[in-house]
Amino acid sequence: MKSFIAAVAALALSSPALGQAPVVQAPSGSVQGTREGEMRVFKGIPYAVPPVDGMRWRPPAPMQPWKGVRAATDFGPACVQPQGKTPSVYSPAEPLAVSEDCLTLNIWAPANAKKAPVFFWIHGGALTTGSSREAMYDGKRLAEQGIIVVSINYRLGVLGWLAHPALSLESPQKVSGNYGLLDQMAALAWVKHNIAAFGGDPANVTIAGESAGGLSVMFLMQSPLARATFSKAIAQSAYMVAMPELKQSAYGAPSAEAVGQMLGAGMQAPDLAALRGLDAQMLTDGAAKLGYFPFGVVDGLVLPEQMVATFDKGKQAPVPLLAGFNQGEIRSLMVLAPKAPDSAADYEKVIRERYGEFADAFLRLYPAANYKESILATTRDALYGWTSERLARKQTALGQPAYLYLFDHGYPAMETAGLHAFHASELPYVFGTFDGTPPRWPKVPESDRPLSDAMMGYWARFAKDGGAGPGWPAYGEQRNYMHFADMPQAKTRLMPGMYEQYEAVVCRRRAAGIAWNWNVGLASPRLPAKTTGCD
Repeated sequence: MKSFIAAVAALALSSPALGQAPVVQAPSGSVQGTREGEMRVFKGIPYAVPPVDGMRWRPPAPMQPWKGVRAATDFGPACVQPQGKTPSVYSPAEPLAVSEDCLTLNIWAPANAKKAPVFFWIHGGALTTGSSREAMYDGKRLAEQGIIVVSINYRLGVLGWLAHPALSLESPQKVSGNYGLLDQMAALAWVKHNIAAFGGDPANVTIAGESAGGLSVMFLMQSPLARATFSKAIAQSAYMVAMPELKQSAYGAPSAEAVGQMLGAGMQAPDLAALRGLDAQMLTDGAAKLGYFPFGVVDGLVLPEQMVATFDKGKQAPVPLLAGFNQGEIRSLMVLAPKAPDSAADYEKVIRERYGEFADAFLRLYPAANYKESILATTRDALYGWTSERLARKQTALGQPAYLYLFDHGYPAMETAGLHAFHASELPYVFGTFDGTPPRWPKVPESDRPLSDAMMGYWARFAKDGGAGPGWPAYGEQRNYMHFADMPQAKTRLMPGMYEQYEAVVCRRRAAGIAWNWNVGLASPRLPAKTTGCD
């Protein structure tokens, strides 16, 4: 006998004539979307009930099935995020409409989809900003590759990631923080329950994201609570840095609960009730001004331990992986790079003081002769390069196929702006959304369509069966990777010595209780002494 989900999927796929607004009868309720050529598009579908106002900082509550047909023709509001930030290449044309009631998702599904692979997109923005409604994430072109594209919103900033002793006390599991990650899990659960009605295969879901979205992919790979909700992972420009721990200081940082208490004091909110009574926008802006930095919290439950430890032990999700980073990551993130010294001699002097016996190897990778470029490359590799190759290595060690890439493409407007292959610049190529970039983004030329088509083909092929397709070999023992410059070219041994350098430094820092993130190069603490098990 057909299952209920299969039955409603068959009903939905009986499909009205072209031009009619598509209606899908899903287990969570019926939705009416729009039709864009051969594509059915559904926007702003609620996947969970957000705890708002006096109930904020709780896990998302399941949506009860609704009656009637819900319009799914407009994106939902973005989750609350800081306003009035300094304009950048990432700034939207207009401020996003925001709300605490923001837990929605969007679906692009080919009209003839049947058990189609699902590409589940998590936006970036440092867990602080961003939205699934951004035009650069429009899923139409990617879905035309024969997959279903889903994009989601999740709680951001202080509303999505705050830990506090009072929040832990009221939790049945005695934990707090990670609410934005729980939102992502709720969206995955919704997809598992409903996507068959849209023609998708709930057993073939690829989680994917860039920057904080790539970080979220790693959180989901690490968390036992997310197992069985996805079958493959794509992490673009992810960063496996030290994480705050819930109840104790770690790696030189206070506990996440202590940070919550300090935030309450800074906001003149002496208790949880006072914090919950604050206006969401005022709270978000105030937390940002006080320097609050949202991040995943090691709580022993949602995130059991430091991410590096999970991947070292091989306890992460055993799934195929595609991961990589961009050559010019830091060109648009200069805030992460230390100030350049006055001369090459000054640069070399500081590096030798900070890196000791590793200094010669460091200076071969990041020479003083071109120290301004070396500063950018150092931070790039500490955050994104090392993480990408580490992911490829750790999944390979689990016996899973892993595909590594370097995006190294430039075009005239980008080069003129001094932003060669900057952070997130691969996104219009992955989605094919050249016309969806923000106003300050160097305009992508139409002549780059062949590169975009190639990248969309690789990403979609991976979502289909966990292989990147012809011409892109798995990382394997040869340390293969794909170099995306003018056109894709397979190569071996990405930046020889880079991975080993950071692996050795991070190992010593972990043993000495020192954080690892963008505190590298000129900003590095002195190299700790060698210890058992390192280099």
